[in-house]
Order: sequence, then C-alpha cells, then structure tokens
Amino acid sequence: MLIGVVLCALFLLLLLSVHVGISLGVLGFLVEWLYSPFPLHLALGEITWTASDSALLMTIPLFVMMGEILVRSGLAKNMYKGLDRWLSWLPGGLLHANIGSSTLFSAVCGSSVATAATITTVAMPQARALGYGEKLFAGSIAAGGTLGILIPPSINLIIYGVLTQTSVPKLFMAGLLPGFLLALMFTISTIVLCLIWPKLGGPRQYYSWKERFNSLKHLLPVVILFAAVVASIYAGWATPTEAASLGVLGALIIAISLKALSLRVMLEVFEGTARTTAMIMLIIVASYFLNFVLASVGFADIVSDFLNGLGLGPYSTLFVVIALYFVLGLFVETLSLMVITIPIVAPIVIGFGFDPIWFGVLLIVLIEMALITPPVGLNLFVVQGIRGSGTLNDVVVGAIPYVAVMFLMVGLLILYPSIALYLPRVLS
Repeated sequence: MLIGVVLCALFLLLLLSVHVGISLGVLGFLVEWLYSPFPLHLALGEITWTASDSALLMTIPLFVMMGEILVRSGLAKNMYKGLDRWLSWLPGGLLHANIGSSTLFSAVCGSSVATAATITTVAMPQARALGYGEKLFAGSIAAGGTLGILIPPSINLIIYGVLTQTSVPKLFMAGLLPGFLLALMFTISTIVLCLIWPKLGGPRQYYSWKERFNSLKHLLPVVILFAAVVASIYAGWATPTEAASLGVLGALIIAISLKALSLRVMLEVFEGTARTTAMIMLIIVASYFLNFVLASVGFADIVSDFLNGLGLGPYSTLFVVIALYFVLGLFVETLSLMVITIPIVAPIVIGFGFDPIWFGVLLIVLIEMALITPPVGLNLFVVQGIRGSGTLNDVVVGAIPYVAVMFLMVGLLILYPSIALYLPRVLS
C-alpha cells in the first residue's frame, strides 16, 4: 500500500509539472501526514545540514561552471567542425560527428542536458542544409548527450559516491572505459544502420589530411583540459574538488584564447551555474528529507523484505533491480530516481556481494536509458525543443536503436565486470 501511494503521488506531481525538488518535498510531507504519528518535519533543519555537509558537493558548482564557460565560449561549434573533418567519411556522415562531439564535450562538461542542448544547437542547421533524415540524427544527439553522466567528470557519479560513501576518484576511473566503449558502440550501430538503410543518414563528407590536421587546433584544448582534470585525480595530485577548480581555470584560459570572455559572458556563466547548482541541491535536500520520512515509516524495510522475500539469488535480484530502474526511468526524472532509490537499493545489491564501484557504473548506464525513454526522457525534450520542428515522436524513434545498445552495455557489464573495475584496480 505504501509503495503504491509513493509511486502514484510522485507520478501525479510530475505529471502536473511540479518542480522535481518540490515534488519530493511535498511527497515527504504527504507520507509523514498519512503514516507517521510523529512530527518528522521538525528534523528538516538537521536533514538540510546533513545533506549539504560534504566537501565533495563543492565539485558540483565547479564542474557546472566549467561546462558553462565552455558552452558560452563557442568551443562546441569549433569542436564539432573539427570532428566533422575526421569522422564524416563514415556511413552516416555527420551522425558520427554528433556522437564524437557529445563524447568529447561530455568529458569536460559532466552534464547530459548541457551536452545535448549544445550539440543540437550546433549540428541541426547543418543536418537540414545537407538533407539528413532528422529522426536518427536527432536520436544520435539525444543518446550521445547521455554520455555526460558516465564519462568523468560526472555530476551523477559524484552524487552516487556521496550517497553510498564510495570513492569518487575510483568511480571516475570506473566510468572511463565503459563511457568510451559505449560511444564506440553507438558509432558501430550507426554505421550498421546506415549501411542497411542509407536514407537514415546523409551524404558522407571527405576532407584532405591537411584539413584534418588543421582542425586539431579545435580539438586539442578539450583533450588537454580533460586529461588535466582526470589525470590530476587519478595520479593523486588533486582531490576531485581541487581538480574541478583546475578545470574552471583551464576553461577560462580556453575562453580567453578564443577571445570569447567578456563581462556579459561571465554574468551568464554565474547565473547558469547558480541555477543548475540550486536545482541539484534542492533535489538532494528534498530527497534526503523524503528518504528520512520513508525510512522512519518502514519503507526501506518493506522494499528490502519484498526483494529478500522473493527468495532469489544474487543475479536474479540484480535483474529485478534492473527491471525496476528501467520501469521507474520511464516516469521519474533521472536525478530524482537516483537520490530516492540509491539509499534503499544499493545496500541490498552490495549485500549480495556485488562491488559498489561496479554497481555505480551499471546504475549510471540504467539512468542514461531514462534520459532517452519516453514519457519523461529529458534529453528527448531538450533536443526536440531546440530542434523546433517535427514531433517528439521523431526523436523517440531515432533514439530507440541507442536504447538497445545501452541494454547490450548492461549485459556486457554483468558478463565482464572488469570493463568497469580494471582501471580502479590497476591505478589504485
């Protein structure tokens, strides 16, 4: 009964377009009113402090600011042109520039929504000018944008680390190989689709080696910034917070070199950073309150007893959890889905002997699916909103092949856990 009330109330609030953070807070008060004889809301001040009292959370505004600077400096446009020179000869043409740009931009941005929005703005006019089929083109951007929460620095991996007390540097290491492997799988699936149905793509572009090497000046700044941020963490030279500060400094240097830094740009950067950070922190604080209320009324025990009562083994339980995340991901916004479920689900999965680092990566891949599955797939709405023509169904259809690739990635992670665990073991 309690599980049904929680899910129905949350779905109704989201359906009414109530802000996610507000929805979680309202749901916490509703559950308290219905099921608790004690005034649990009196602990809200202490809960707010507990939710915010982590040095790791400082990385969030810093990585957000780094992404904001790069978005507003015009780097993405130059980067897209550079990857066009190197990748558009493949079957599918510019679709590979979409995936490559999303991968590279994700590596320094950490936000799926920002990645999808930026690449759509840059790429869609070229797709129309060259006569590309927009379904798979839009779907490739929406899917490529999801890489922002898997390839480090990832805000979602930081939140998982905070919620489960897991090493963020090790999570970053664990996300690196799966992130780039998933990007490669997106590319291969695009090639196969465009070889079978050429109309899904568009004209292939061919450039001289001189043009390709000249384009490296647009790509090297991103590669160097990514290497500096990630390597400083892996080598133990900097904590994630210090590396994020280094990333902001590097982004400022890039913006200055592009002559794109001005007072107006910096004001936009500060405003965008404040808005995004406030949104994330509101969700985190509200989810802490909701989880506190749910734990107080026995919700976690109900879910735990339900899963344990099924009498399933470790892998059968894991498959139930995967199915649960896929279904919930259809209806619940990704960050909310993480902060609500991780405190309940992670202890159960880890209790069966699964590695918490590995489960974090698997969970992020499942969360990535939620970004491109309707009716609440955020990246779908971002791409369609900027695209400004056609229907949302076009983007949904174009994203379906990439959802299938993500399912394949989940299977590979289960069969070969070393995909996620190799780097943490070697470099730790």
